[in-house]
Amino acid sequence: MRKESHLSRRSFIGKTFSATAGITILPSTVIAGLGHQAPSDKLNIAGIGVGGMGYNNLRNMESENIVALCDVDWAYAEKSSFSRWPKAKKYTDFREMLDQQKDIDAVMIATPDHTHALAAVLAMRQGKHIYMQTPLAHSVYESRVLRETAIRYGVATQMGNQGNSDEGIRLICEWIWAGVIGEVTHVDAWSNSTIWTQELERSIREQRIPKTLDWDLFIGPAKMRPYNEVYHPWNWRGWWDFGAGVLGSMACHILDPVFKSLMLEYTSSVQGSSTTLNQESVPNAEIVKYEFPRRDNLPKVAMPEVSVHWYDGGLMPPRPNELKDNEMMGDNDGGCIFYGTRGKIMCGAYGKNPALLPLNEMAHFQQPVKSIRRISNAMTGGHEQDWIRACKEDKNIRIEAPSNFNYSGLLNEMVAMGVLAVRLQSLQRKLIWDGPNMRFANIGHDDHIKVPAKSNFNTINGIPQLRREYTTIPALETCDEWIRHTYRIGWEQI
Repeated sequence: MRKESHLSRRSFIGKTFSATAGITILPSTVIAGLGHQAPSDKLNIAGIGVGGMGYNNLRNMESENIVALCDVDWAYAEKSSFSRWPKAKKYTDFREMLDQQKDIDAVMIATPDHTHALAAVLAMRQGKHIYMQTPLAHSVYESRVLRETAIRYGVATQMGNQGNSDEGIRLICEWIWAGVIGEVTHVDAWSNSTIWTQELERSIREQRIPKTLDWDLFIGPAKMRPYNEVYHPWNWRGWWDFGAGVLGSMACHILDPVFKSLMLEYTSSVQGSSTTLNQESVPNAEIVKYEFPRRDNLPKVAMPEVSVHWYDGGLMPPRPNELKDNEMMGDNDGGCIFYGTRGKIMCGAYGKNPALLPLNEMAHFQQPVKSIRRISNAMTGGHEQDWIRACKEDKNIRIEAPSNFNYSGLLNEMVAMGVLAVRLQSLQRKLIWDGPNMRFANIGHDDHIKVPAKSNFNTINGIPQLRREYTTIPALETCDEWIRHTYRIGWEQI
């Protein structure tokens, strides 16, 4: 499957970036691939995790039949999806839904990160198409499995990084591929989001589980812990067992134009640093440096080695000299700056509003010929609708949705590698990554990770004293667990 996936990556570039000017939903006479005949040739879509972002995704899929809704917290889901689609069958456990309801064609998944992969794999094994919220998966291994499973079962897939379907990322690709700024050797990317970051140890206070919440199903394949309101809803993103902080929340959106335009695959090395780190929750701010090897040259530009720097939590890269005082870097959500041998490109989060630097260059810039298929209203439902279009096409002639798992699986591996770099920073080295074999080449049995155990602050004779105690854990075994999680007993391993 590794060989098949790698070859499919190259064929994907030509297939998804065909020179089609637009896209339309196919008429019902050519729709194929459904497991049954749905009314009006509409897909029967089920939602898993429907109380938050899943609700927004399903609203963008209302052209189809919403036939099943699954959520571990029915009170949370009742405020949105349950009340909007009262005729849909309701479930708490997605395994029961997939086992019992046989009229489902496609599944939208917007659960916490740690349950993404298992829900998607079980559905794809039944031939169901998958729309997955970001990040695609909770580990490098899960990202790889989702990519290969989608290929094996021939289903239509899409990750929910809607900027991937928007105009900005297409312009960035066309400019870079046309050699507008020469060879790109360095990229800075950053997120201004801090909403889910925290510096907390696990709460020792156990609270009463709400009657409408199935806490055991929320925990899913993770290790069991007592219920506390700091985990649900939303705050789960700040805890390693369930999420990946700002990297998990925003990197699939912000690094997307970098990954796609530079045709990246496996990183060759990573380095991470952050504010105070523990083994329970994500740090307040992070920096990650990725290095990627040379890729195949394009007709108008070479693809040399490139370094990509990620910043979050309020940390920012240096301002380029071409930006004037009071000119904003990126936008309020973050952005990217591409450094080429003949110029620079800056964009906001999601690849929005790309521009050459200095900004006055845009006044006389002649756009290269558009060569990439366009998708209308990408940020307001077009991303979901393009996936629906792909679901209805015969898999043998399907034009894949742009962020299908063959592409987004690799992108998500990059994100997961950033998480590993941050969590392994106490090893104090550049981590050399063997992508095909999913292992670090320079971590051995004698290496250990230094983990904060507890801290103590007081003043003695007016002099402040901060004492931190550390413990050490075996690096190789711990790293293997972070690359490929061990699921809780009773949850299927994938």
